[in-house]
Amino acid sequence: MNKRKIFNDPVHGFITIPHELIFDVIEHPYFQRLRRIKQLGLSDYVYPGAIHTRFHHALGAFHLMRKAVSILKIKGIKISEEEELAACIAILLHDIGHGPFSHTLENIILQGVHHEDISKVYIKKLNEHFKGKLSLAIQIFEGTYKKKFLHQLVSSQLDVDRLDYLTRDSFFTGVNEGAIPTERIIEMMNVHNDEIVIEQKGIYSIESFIIARRLMYWQVYLHKTVLCVEMMLVKAIERAKQLIEQGEKLGGSPALLFFMQNKIRIKDFAKSDKALQHYSALDDVDVISALKHWANCDDKVLSMLCHAILDRKLFKIEISNKAFSYSKIKKLNEAAMKKYRLNEEESGYLVFSDATMNHAYNPAENRINILKGKGEVIDIAQASDQLNISVLSVPVTKYYVFYPKELA
Repeated sequence: MNKRKIFNDPVHGFITIPHELIFDVIEHPYFQRLRRIKQLGLSDYVYPGAIHTRFHHALGAFHLMRKAVSILKIKGIKISEEEELAACIAILLHDIGHGPFSHTLENIILQGVHHEDISKVYIKKLNEHFKGKLSLAIQIFEGTYKKKFLHQLVSSQLDVDRLDYLTRDSFFTGVNEGAIPTERIIEMMNVHNDEIVIEQKGIYSIESFIIARRLMYWQVYLHKTVLCVEMMLVKAIERAKQLIEQGEKLGGSPALLFFMQNKIRIKDFAKSDKALQHYSALDDVDVISALKHWANCDDKVLSMLCHAILDRKLFKIEISNKAFSYSKIKKLNEAAMKKYRLNEEESGYLVFSDATMNHAYNPAENRINILKGKGEVIDIAQASDQLNISVLSVPVTKYYVFYPKELA
């Protein structure tokens, strides 16, 4: 590059862009769209500072990838310049397929389509645009490249994605319990039998990472008020979709209405560029604008949901370790039908029960391996002398029901 490109990041400090291709990828409209998608969806309803974007996170993860690769090379792991560039591009683009409000509306605007599936579509389109220069990045992203550990840096239980989002989300929410020793963890990384391992002296940093992840999930990502407003938004989108299917004319941007009016599947992205063009124009702004339109529509349910979200007049939410009884849900539905003069189907958008599950560490998915002094590799749950690490590998399920406060 003729000029040194630098981003000033509030979390990691100065982030340098070392290669012209990386800068060109960042400058592409597909990537710039991430500026308009909040990293934590609607978490700012609880933590006002949580307005950072997927753009911020992608740059941060890229920065940590460069650090991790540099440490591994110092330790004698062979990584070519081409592989390093490809790994950096793979992590830079790992979240490019996220839709409005990140995970909140996943599988709602586009039913049955995961953001990673769309990320693959984007990366392949970008590879065509850059005349095949992203081919190795695609292999690393998809886990088909011969060096497995490079994919693990992009996607695993201890990848640079998680290292950045935990650090970044803790910073912007102000939840200090989520702070992790990112630098120390990266310094302790190594490769053994083509897999990322953590040297034994880094075990306490990994314990801190797992515990911080648990705290962030229940205190931020799955905070009951965050769950409530997110489910209210989901119900508003579902209600609007139903009304459109029934022939109602609702306002909204062309990008949003394209997906509201059509049943688009992942295969439709491959058939033509139309779906991808509309998706590339879709972001948080479209959804907020639509809520403003729909708040004044004739449908009582949709109008109520939109006003409640925009004005933060949130529903009541109850959480339990056991599923709520059918009789409780039925009673709330009947109360909603009576108070708001709704039928049973309509009341279902205002009274809703579901469950959420989380475990801070899932060895069944892939292990976090500790490299002991004599070359022995052992799972963190066995290597740790803290009993709670083993406990944290057991999934926790919580059940919830939400409904208008007037029904309480």
